[in-house]
Amino acid sequence: MSHNKHQGKKFENFVYAILDKPFNKILVIFLVIASLAGSIMMFPTKAVLAKMLPGKSTNTYTVYIDAPSGSSIEQTKSVTQCVTNILQAEKEVTDLEVFLGQGSPLDYAGLVKGSGMKMGEQYAEVVVNLTDKHHREDKSFNMVQRLRPVIQSKCEPIVAGTNIKMIEMPAGPPTLASIVVEVYGKNNSKVIKLAHEVASILKKTDDLVDIDVMADETYTKYELVPIKDKISRSGLSVEQINKILYLAFKGAGVAIKNTIVLNDQIPIYLSLSQESKMLDSNTQEALRAKLSSLSLMNQKGMMIPLTEVVDIVKANSNPMIYHKDLKTMVNVVAETDMVSQVYPLLDAREKMIEYFSKDYEVSKVPGITTYMFDLNLVDKKTGEKYLLRWDGEMKVTLDTFRDLGGAFIAALVLIFLLLVIYYKSFAISGIILGGSFLSIIGVIVGHWVADLVTTETFFLTATSLIGFIALMGISSRNSLLLIDFAKALISEKGIEKRRAIAIASATRAKPIMLTAIAIILGSALLASDPVFGGLGVALISGTVAAVIVSLIFIPVLMDNTKAI
Repeated sequence: MSHNKHQGKKFENFVYAILDKPFNKILVIFLVIASLAGSIMMFPTKAVLAKMLPGKSTNTYTVYIDAPSGSSIEQTKSVTQCVTNILQAEKEVTDLEVFLGQGSPLDYAGLVKGSGMKMGEQYAEVVVNLTDKHHREDKSFNMVQRLRPVIQSKCEPIVAGTNIKMIEMPAGPPTLASIVVEVYGKNNSKVIKLAHEVASILKKTDDLVDIDVMADETYTKYELVPIKDKISRSGLSVEQINKILYLAFKGAGVAIKNTIVLNDQIPIYLSLSQESKMLDSNTQEALRAKLSSLSLMNQKGMMIPLTEVVDIVKANSNPMIYHKDLKTMVNVVAETDMVSQVYPLLDAREKMIEYFSKDYEVSKVPGITTYMFDLNLVDKKTGEKYLLRWDGEMKVTLDTFRDLGGAFIAALVLIFLLLVIYYKSFAISGIILGGSFLSIIGVIVGHWVADLVTTETFFLTATSLIGFIALMGISSRNSLLLIDFAKALISEKGIEKRRAIAIASATRAKPIMLTAIAIILGSALLASDPVFGGLGVALISGTVAAVIVSLIFIPVLMDNTKAI
């Protein structure tokens, strides 16, 4: 007991020594302001990185393979085989599921990435299943980061123009991509051209991977058009022509087998061998040679070559036109390589402004709004208007931080109004509020320290801001304890103001410390969680800062106000 009293007396004298000398008070204020400025500067200097949610290690991820429009299933299969060969060599991979010509069954990530709408010979997806995350050292997002350049460098050149993306399960709300640039305009071909220019800039931006333009490429195709007058003169029918063409290149049902057991009819499907269906080359001459080997028997029993009644017409494909909000639009997507989305975005945006300024009048969207990073483009020659709108997880991050910031400001206003009503003093309310806000020093510094001691980047996330908002009440309570006790000592016992403040600080230090220890121990379990780790670190480090501010800085402010 005497030891506790001795420790309390020492701390009381320490606080009183600070209050009794103006230099000491100025030094404390300077250190606090310097700490606040230094912690905030950790954002522009990238010592602390902000992100919606960090990566989460899972037991599966998916590889999206998008060959150029017009590619055959054989070409897509060859790229897919290259990908699976690399993945099979990984000891953590238990099995692979390959889906050719379609997307895989919808998962959490595929809900918004368009996986369910994939249908065509140029598409393939590989679902990679891993050993349990609790029994392996290599985390799934580290594996993706390591394998991505290997797979892309070896497999994409097999079919020129192929795009391979590594898709991880998101830790938070699923989005189309980490960074999405929506290109709006009236002319679809020019919008696609502009989208490819945006993609080329993103490819030159550090820390961005899996860049892709979500638009169909225009390719040359050959249409087989039946010549109706020749068909009728030859004694054939258009139905005969269609059937043999399907039989030659796809296959067709030729008969039906009746089943007594199942009480049903099973179609008998006839298809030519793979070698027979293949063309020697992707040319009009190879297609004509293929058709010349096919003949049809007319009503008189004469064999008519197929090339006599079918015309080969060379044409361009019709790319799909995408719309959003009734406006023509093309998406350009990119993923971040284990970094925050904000910094690559700002870098790419500056490059775009510089690049497009040559041919367009570039203007930024004014004001601090949801779309404050968007760019308006006006063609200097034609006057056509285009819009580059930023979306994806980056926008979710900005919206979340904006909303949490709004919630934080609302909390500050409400706390301030309640304190003004209680104390009937703006000065005392301002002291409590200022002390509460300074817990942000601990939150930011805590994330910096956590980043130093962890192998992966420790981001300041949305859950970190939730922890900071929760700290407002804890910090305010600490200041309230000191102010109420100091005022009671002054009014009831007539103790001199500075001594009363010092006694209040020493007396309330123990309950404040015990409360802080309880919060720190309770938050320790959260600190190791991949999603809520930011909340845990914010509560732990913010509480430490709140204790220091409450016991040292708040007494200095109390001494400088006449309201106490």
